[in-house]
Amino acid sequence: MTELDTGELVHRAERAAQPRWPAARIVELEPLPGGVSSLTFSARLRHRGADRPVVVKVAPPGLAPVRNRDVLRQARGIDAVHGAPGVAVPEVLLEVDGTPPFFVMEFVAGEAYEPKWDLSDRPPSPETVDRRARAAATMLARLHAVDPAAVGLAAEPVLSPADELDRWAQLYATVGDDLRGEELSLQRALRARIPAPLPPRILHGDYRLGNMQFSGRRLAAIIDWELWSLGDPRHDLAWLMAFAEPIQQRVQRRDPANQAAADAMPDAGELLAEYRRAAGAARPSEPAELDWFLALCYYKLGATMSVLAKRNRRAAEPDPGLERIAQTTPPMIARALELVT
Repeated sequence: MTELDTGELVHRAERAAQPRWPAARIVELEPLPGGVSSLTFSARLRHRGADRPVVVKVAPPGLAPVRNRDVLRQARGIDAVHGAPGVAVPEVLLEVDGTPPFFVMEFVAGEAYEPKWDLSDRPPSPETVDRRARAAATMLARLHAVDPAAVGLAAEPVLSPADELDRWAQLYATVGDDLRGEELSLQRALRARIPAPLPPRILHGDYRLGNMQFSGRRLAAIIDWELWSLGDPRHDLAWLMAFAEPIQQRVQRRDPANQAAADAMPDAGELLAEYRRAAGAARPSEPAELDWFLALCYYKLGATMSVLAKRNRRAAEPDPGLERIAQTTPPMIARALELVT
């Protein structure tokens, strides 16, 4: 990957800001951790003596800005749902095409923590975890209530459940047999029972607590929109439910505080009930065939983590957490087969 010229990036951002904020400056540009497909920076937008914290997302220089590297598409999805009732996302401030493309959005302060996946020196209290998870289920129903055409997304391609399966099967095919296990059996079972899709809605694509900023118990913003699309709303719903009861694990044991936070996560059925209550008349039909979508979520997790485990095994100093994930993938695939058959 070509090295990013941060000085040129700042210059382009300041020039793009002029129509809205004359003489504005971008200062204190610093890399942020996380993010696989794009480069992320914190910065401050300085205008007339006032500093506004912002986040800058940049497509990796030297690589085509397509698929999950298409940062301007990410900005378009965030901007479309910004202001929708009951949906909290950062405000997109600037979108800049060119080489590489990037966008600037407001910085939303908060904490991102996946209760049954992450470890923290100061994990949230059990009651906070419970409230956060229920808030996430409620906000997902609000997101799915947004009409894509009403927010300018009518021309976006729609991914069917079969398209989603194909997408992740292609990724799974890139790993060796030592990491695939019963993947082909699960793939065949999923293909044999592909459900008819519901009307397409806006999907986040990785909807879980770890991709949200929380201020205490309040869901302040849904972040990380690299995988958003239009498709069957049960994809997002099942993904949230899968992280309530994950089978793959990347740590062998948790300290008491992190274990208490994990134990406080509502189970999948409780999150489904919260979603249904929030959906109300907006989504009158029951989300049927969720077992198929939950099995697909486990398949997607298996594909993603097997690719990471493949790379990890080639590293000079392999990450034991990723090896733990590889070891806990077979029971997850077995569980998915039970669900779909």
